[in-house]
Amino acid sequence: MKKDSLPWLQYICRACGLIYDEEEGDPDSGLAPGTRFEDIPDDWECPLCGVRKTDFELFKKQEIALAPKTVSFSKKSGIVIIGAGIAGWSVIEAIRKENTHVPIALVSACNGERYHKPELSVAISRGLDGDKLIQETAEQAGRRLRVKLLTNTFAVGINPSAKQLRTTRGSIQYTQLILAQGSRAFLPEQVSTEQCWRVNDLASWSGLEKLLRQSSQRVAIIGAGMIGCELAEDLNKAGHRVTLINRDPYPLSTLIPEIAAKFLTQSMDQQGIDHRANAVINEIRKTDSGDSELSLKDGSSVVYDQLIVATGLITDTRLAKQAGLIFNRGIVVDSSNLQTSQKDIYALGDCISIDGVPCRFIEPIQHQARAIANSILELKQPCYQHTPPVIRLKTRTLPIVVRGLPQFNGKWQTVNQNDDELVMEQHLADDVIALLRVDLSRLKKSA
Repeated sequence: MKKDSLPWLQYICRACGLIYDEEEGDPDSGLAPGTRFEDIPDDWECPLCGVRKTDFELFKKQEIALAPKTVSFSKKSGIVIIGAGIAGWSVIEAIRKENTHVPIALVSACNGERYHKPELSVAISRGLDGDKLIQETAEQAGRRLRVKLLTNTFAVGINPSAKQLRTTRGSIQYTQLILAQGSRAFLPEQVSTEQCWRVNDLASWSGLEKLLRQSSQRVAIIGAGMIGCELAEDLNKAGHRVTLINRDPYPLSTLIPEIAAKFLTQSMDQQGIDHRANAVINEIRKTDSGDSELSLKDGSSVVYDQLIVATGLITDTRLAKQAGLIFNRGIVVDSSNLQTSQKDIYALGDCISIDGVPCRFIEPIQHQARAIANSILELKQPCYQHTPPVIRLKTRTLPIVVRGLPQFNGKWQTVNQNDDELVMEQHLADDVIALLRVDLSRLKKSA
C-alpha cells in the first residue's frame, strides 16, 4: 500500500503537548504538508519547545460522530466539568468519542477559549497576540461537541451527597463531576495582585502583551523556575530589558544541579539578561521620579515598567476541602482511573497529585482524560499508567531536557561532558530516577 493512501497520523510531544499532524506538516520548519513522521529528519525539533523527534509518541486522534440532535440539559443531570483549560476540553473530547448522547456541562471562570498554554512563555518574541493563540472559541467548541457552556461562572461549592454543584449562576445537578480547575500562581507576600502580572492564563498574558507591544520596556521577573527563565529569554528577544529576581543561588534550583545551572546563567549573561541570585524582596516602592522599584534586602534595587511574578503554582484547596476530598499538594486521585476520595468525582491536570507529587505536565492529560471517560462510561479499556515526564526548558539558546522527576535528596553524577553537551544522571539509592541533557553547542557558538 502506498504511503499516500494511508490515513494521516498525529504525534504528540511528550515535553510540551504540541501535536504534529502529518497532513498539515510543519512548513515553518521546512516540513511540507503531507510529510510522514517517519520521513522527518532525526535532527528536527519541536517548533514549540525544541525537543527532538524521539520525544514524540503516537497520538490517537479523537474521531467524534455526534448525535443528530442536541441533548436537553435542563431536564436531566449529566456530567459536569469545572475548568475550560486543556484538561477540561480534553476530557470532553474523550467522553464524546465514546458517547455522543450523554449530557455534558462545562463551568468556566473565564471565557473558555481553547489555546495551547505552553505557548504563552515563548509567544511575545514571535509577534503573537491573544487572537493568534486561540485555536477555537468556546462557542465553536461547545457547538461542535454539544456541550452546555457556563462561561464566566465561578464554582462556589460542592455537595457530594446531593450530587450538586453550586455556582454563581445557580445550582447544577450532576451524575459525575470532573475537576479540571488547574492551579494558580503563587504570590509572594510583599507583592499584591494589583502590582504585578501573573502569566498563567490567556487573559492575563494578553493584557501584558498589549502593553509590551507599545515600546521597549524594563521588565522585572520574580522567580527563576521554568516559566521565569523562559519568559526572560522570550522578552529579551523581543527587545525588552529583563531582570530576573531569584531568591536561590542559581536558576531552576529544584530541577537541575548547580553545574548545569552555571551554563544557564552564562547563557543569560551572554543575552544581556540581568540575573540577580540570592535576591530577597524587601518592598515595592516609588522612586522620586515616579518609577516603580523593587527594593532588595541586600540594599540593591530594580527599577521596572512591568513586574511579572513566576514563583510557582499552587492548587486552590477551597472546593476540594469543602467537598471533603483528600488533599496532598493537590487533589488526591486513584492512579488508575483518576477518581477522587468521593464517589463520582474525578480530577485531572494541574490540580491533582499522585503519590503526593503534583502532576503539572501537559503530555499526561490526554491519557488521564481517556481513563476518566473509560471509568465514567464503564468501558473495559486500559487504566491510566503514570509515567515519568519529559521536562523541556523552552530556552532556544540553551536547550535543557530532563527525563524523570528529580528528587531533592537524589545524587547527580556526570555521564558525559564535552563542548557540545552535558549529560548527568540522578541516583536515589541504587536507582537512576532522572536523566539530564544540556545542549551546549549553541552556547559555544554564541560565546
